[in-house]
Amino acid sequence: MTEILFYHMQRQPLEKVLPNLVERSLDRGWQAAIQAATEERLQALDDHLWTYSDESFLPHGTDREPDAGSQPVVLTLRDINPNTASIRFLVEGADLPPDAEAYERICILFDGTDQDALLRAREQWKQAKEAGHAVAYWQQDDSGRWNKKA
Repeated sequence: MTEILFYHMQRQPLEKVLPNLVERSLDRGWQAAIQAATEERLQALDDHLWTYSDESFLPHGTDREPDAGSQPVVLTLRDINPNTASIRFLVEGADLPPDAEAYERICILFDGTDQDALLRAREQWKQAKEAGHAVAYWQQDDSGRWNKKA
């Protein structure tokens, strides 16, 4: 059974939260896939993961590159898994993949200040529960730490 974690971002933007979660996944030895819904977001994430920190970067590629299968992190707009990722990050309301059970974990990151994003996350929560996945809801506190709420 795939564990699906919902991250309700209120204190920090995606650009701050995502690199930290991806780093932790790589530390576990997991390959990662990040799925966006628009080309603009995909390109912004591609650029950001190289420069988000002065001390670090996240090696990655897009699924359009010939070596996508060998990348530790792959960015995509599609529901494919070219690097046999164990964890998948969904941003911008990207759909749960049809092969959700193939992942150890799926993380859905959504902007808590965006009403449409909240509604989409609720739909995805219901969909994940109905499919029998283990779901958890995480929310940031005032200091930016994640607390499990459900």
